[in-house]
Amino acid sequence: MLTRAENRLQNLWDDARAEGMSEPEKLLYRSNLLGSDKRITNYGGGNTSAKVMEVDPLTGEQVEVLWVKGSGGDVGSIKMDGFATLYMDKLRALKSKYRGVEHEDEMVGYLPHCTFNLNSRAASIDTPLHAYVPKKHVDHMHPDAIIAIAASKNSKELTAEVFGNDIGWLPWKKPGYELGLWLEKYALENPEAKGVVLESHGLFTWHDDAKACYELTLEIIQKAMDWFADKTAGVAAFGGEVHESLAPDARRAVAARLMPAIRGFVSGNQHMVGHFEDNSAVLEFVNARDMRELAALGTSCPDHFLRTKIRPLVIDFDPAQNNIDVVLDGLADQIAAYRQDYKAYYDRCKHADSPALRDPNAVVYLVPGVGMITFAKDKATARISGEFYVNAINVMRGASSVSDYVGLPEQEAFDIEYWLLEEAKLQRMPKPKSMAGRVALVTGGAGGIGMATAERYLSEGACVMLADINPETLAQAQETLAQSFGRDVVHSVEMNVTDETAVQAGYADLAVAYGGLDILVSNAGIASSAPIEETSLALWQKNMDILSTGYFLVSREAFKVMRVQDMGGSVVFVASKNGLAASPNAAAYCTAKASEIHLARCLALEGAEAGIRVNVVNPDAVLRGSKIWEGEWLEQRASTYGTDKGGLEEMYRQRSMLKRSVLPEDIAEAAYFLASDRSAKSTGNIINVDAGNKEAFTR
Repeated sequence: MLTRAENRLQNLWDDARAEGMSEPEKLLYRSNLLGSDKRITNYGGGNTSAKVMEVDPLTGEQVEVLWVKGSGGDVGSIKMDGFATLYMDKLRALKSKYRGVEHEDEMVGYLPHCTFNLNSRAASIDTPLHAYVPKKHVDHMHPDAIIAIAASKNSKELTAEVFGNDIGWLPWKKPGYELGLWLEKYALENPEAKGVVLESHGLFTWHDDAKACYELTLEIIQKAMDWFADKTAGVAAFGGEVHESLAPDARRAVAARLMPAIRGFVSGNQHMVGHFEDNSAVLEFVNARDMRELAALGTSCPDHFLRTKIRPLVIDFDPAQNNIDVVLDGLADQIAAYRQDYKAYYDRCKHADSPALRDPNAVVYLVPGVGMITFAKDKATARISGEFYVNAINVMRGASSVSDYVGLPEQEAFDIEYWLLEEAKLQRMPKPKSMAGRVALVTGGAGGIGMATAERYLSEGACVMLADINPETLAQAQETLAQSFGRDVVHSVEMNVTDETAVQAGYADLAVAYGGLDILVSNAGIASSAPIEETSLALWQKNMDILSTGYFLVSREAFKVMRVQDMGGSVVFVASKNGLAASPNAAAYCTAKASEIHLARCLALEGAEAGIRVNVVNPDAVLRGSKIWEGEWLEQRASTYGTDKGGLEEMYRQRSMLKRSVLPEDIAEAAYFLASDRSAKSTGNIINVDAGNKEAFTR
């Protein structure tokens, strides 16, 4: 919280580490340090720069070069290649090309002509703001404490009260060339100033030394944090609490019911992914008396509303009544009203050349007593959007405690949200991968086939929840995939598929993690081998419990979620060649696998009217990486076929028509095809991935 002065910013600069660094390397170091603390700036927000003397590659002469964070970068994670480099003399020469504020967007087109050393990193719209400040090092940050001042009704007076003459103030101006000239004028006219607060925007600080600039930025932000701590001590936030939070489990239960329903409404143009947050800052806001009034004012900082839209949707939930059924019944009307309001905002503010209306659905959903839900095109964006709205909450908390909070004027907000330069950036985005926005649950997710399938889906942009009964191998599988694809897109849940309660709890975790479900891969399994007279009832029942009842339970819960979403879906059963072709000494296993296949056919009939497709992959003899081929099953099958462990895989290979081994990746490819839009017209089908076995031919 920005009002807790005891939670102080830490000076992380290490002189020993910085010794010997070049000025660009110090810029990178400074940038990463600043971006490592979200109290200093939000993800992707802010800019840093340094003016450095470099050798011109053509003339060999020393020239002044601006190193500045490139377009779309994040200071916390930026690398050296994330900085744009531009000749300062050419940037100064741009002034002769400037035709006035009504033409300032055209100045972005001149920036590539200023590029130093053929750097391919695109310069951002904020480049002039750094170029024209007459100091070598410039930081532009978006700290909550500063924006709370900047978004107050009397922000100019508050800036003077907090900082005196050290930090100046400039009125709101959309980022661009004109604002760069304003900053230059202020710095030249106030040579003793250390920086500027930009109304409704953020903080600029500057210095001629890299370390001193970093320390100055921390000092100014900390001063604002301490000032708020003094001013707001004992002041009830947002008018005080009028709702009481539900218990943590109850909050997640409400979110688990809400999120698939919301997801279904907001995924008309593309599949959306959800994120849930119920930290103390969020709960303080959603439970407060003034929450609705403040939320309706919209966010202030441009970075905030570009991620969160101008305002959230407040869900009509009453935690005292826990009226979730009533809320779900009225959700369609609430969402429709938000869309109408957003379209009216667009119609009021649009210009003749404005881009077309974009997705009119809310990004942020506030739920009293429960928390905040966000939806976006992928998990990372949904999570980051939530982080940005927490920034906005902190800003509203500070501003409304010492003054009146002021959102950005509607027309100004629109002119940034539908800025032609932003639209051009959106149009340059790469085409989404084939499973972008899809959410998959893979049971038996820690095994060879489960892992390979998850990896295949992740490589195509899906989010995956791994479910497995073994917590140790499950954790290892999650970590392995997270290292390759990132932690946002891989979650896990311990699940015994034979336990109805555990399955239902796993689906609730899935709903809270990602908002819903598009793909179920039912893959959890065992294998057993015994002559029929030696097959105990317990062994028979174990096969049926896991391979038949388990598939039923996870499919039933998948259908429930998919019907709530009303977006269709895909269920893929990983069955077995043995479900079609009898095998000696494996009656329990073969019968249970046959049950899976027939269950899939039944579900294909039931799901078709809802667009839910159900198909089957039949593997055979997938030994490598498979958990069921460890221990007794491997020994039993080797004994049945009169070979040893080492010869079993070769025996299976030679038995196949194609004389090829079947690998987990082969099953994963079939599971990808059946879950993807490439098989959109297929349901009730079986794909054998067995290298050829005539006994398992389906027709």
